[in-house]
Amino acid sequence: MSIDIPTHDDLVELSQQRNVASVSLYSSPGSTDGGPPIGRDTEAARLALRSSATEALAELGQHGVAKAELDAIGQSLAALDHDTDFWVSSARSVAVFASPEVTRAFRLRSELPSLVATGDRFDIGPLLRATTFGHSGYVLALTQGNVRLLALNADDSSVEIALPTLPDDLGKTLEIADNQGKADMPRADGALGPKVELRRYCSLVEEAVLDVIGDSGLPLVLAAASDLQPAYREISTYRGLLPSGIAANPSSLSADDLEERGRVVLAERHSHELDSWRTAFGNKRSSGLASSQLSDIAHAATAGLVDTLLFDLASTDEGSIDESGAVSFASEPGPSTYGLVDEIAARVLRTRGTVKAVRGDDLPDDSPVAATFRGPI
Repeated sequence: MSIDIPTHDDLVELSQQRNVASVSLYSSPGSTDGGPPIGRDTEAARLALRSSATEALAELGQHGVAKAELDAIGQSLAALDHDTDFWVSSARSVAVFASPEVTRAFRLRSELPSLVATGDRFDIGPLLRATTFGHSGYVLALTQGNVRLLALNADDSSVEIALPTLPDDLGKTLEIADNQGKADMPRADGALGPKVELRRYCSLVEEAVLDVIGDSGLPLVLAAASDLQPAYREISTYRGLLPSGIAANPSSLSADDLEERGRVVLAERHSHELDSWRTAFGNKRSSGLASSQLSDIAHAATAGLVDTLLFDLASTDEGSIDESGAVSFASEPGPSTYGLVDEIAARVLRTRGTVKAVRGDDLPDDSPVAATFRGPI
């Protein structure tokens, strides 16, 4: 039941595409009525995409895009519509980006608002918000012979994720042979075995987990039995594994319990990171190395000077930013305008800066953006 997690390189690649016939489609057929994931009603999901594609192609036609380019986009979207494997998914939203040269599609767990956008670049704003908002992540529940992975979505929903590459005989890594090899005798309850066996067990689990979540960097909250918890932390290479976990044996916790406790850990982490960032922001601003002024940050992002950008996930400011970083506001969206904070975020990503979507109340000075700089503007 595939989910596609956009990587940093995916976001950068999408943000760099330029073509006057660029189409961005976000389709979430169940988002308004709490409907099922797209894999349970693929026809409704495909119908929603077809409707959005028809609307987008009509808009491009009104903008004077040549028929050959319209046909190329229409054919690629039709091919996606007929790709039955793509629609077998536990996703609740689909994000599709198409131009005459390229088509990319992502299946997302969060229910993103439906959107049809056309212009000279892809609208990656909703994708940025979904992947950089600090209240989404995973909970890994780990005990002897039982592994569960729970995805905590930014829209406050959750889903348990299958681990298809987890070995069927995983439990045998915690067995010993104490009768001269005549038969494998499982350990008694509560005696998991030497560290080498624990590490091997945890390594197999992590391989299966990474096969599903990749190197997304989204936070991972560990809930593990007392013997497995230090072993998993010792072998883990995942950069999103949080130092704070759930202090309870997960065998006694339901999925709802894991979600509730996992969200507490995420909220505490998010609050701590914001407090630390605010302190750094205040210190750097007094030295001219931070700002909450959109125009200053646009220039800094264009020059590759933004170290960390926080932006309001609800911002709707439209306009354009030229090659020097000068900002022009627009009263309403048009084919040559785009979300200003989204464009700033894309420029920060392209220069290897850190981007985080936050709620407006978390930002200083009633501004939709705030940033720290690598050097003076």
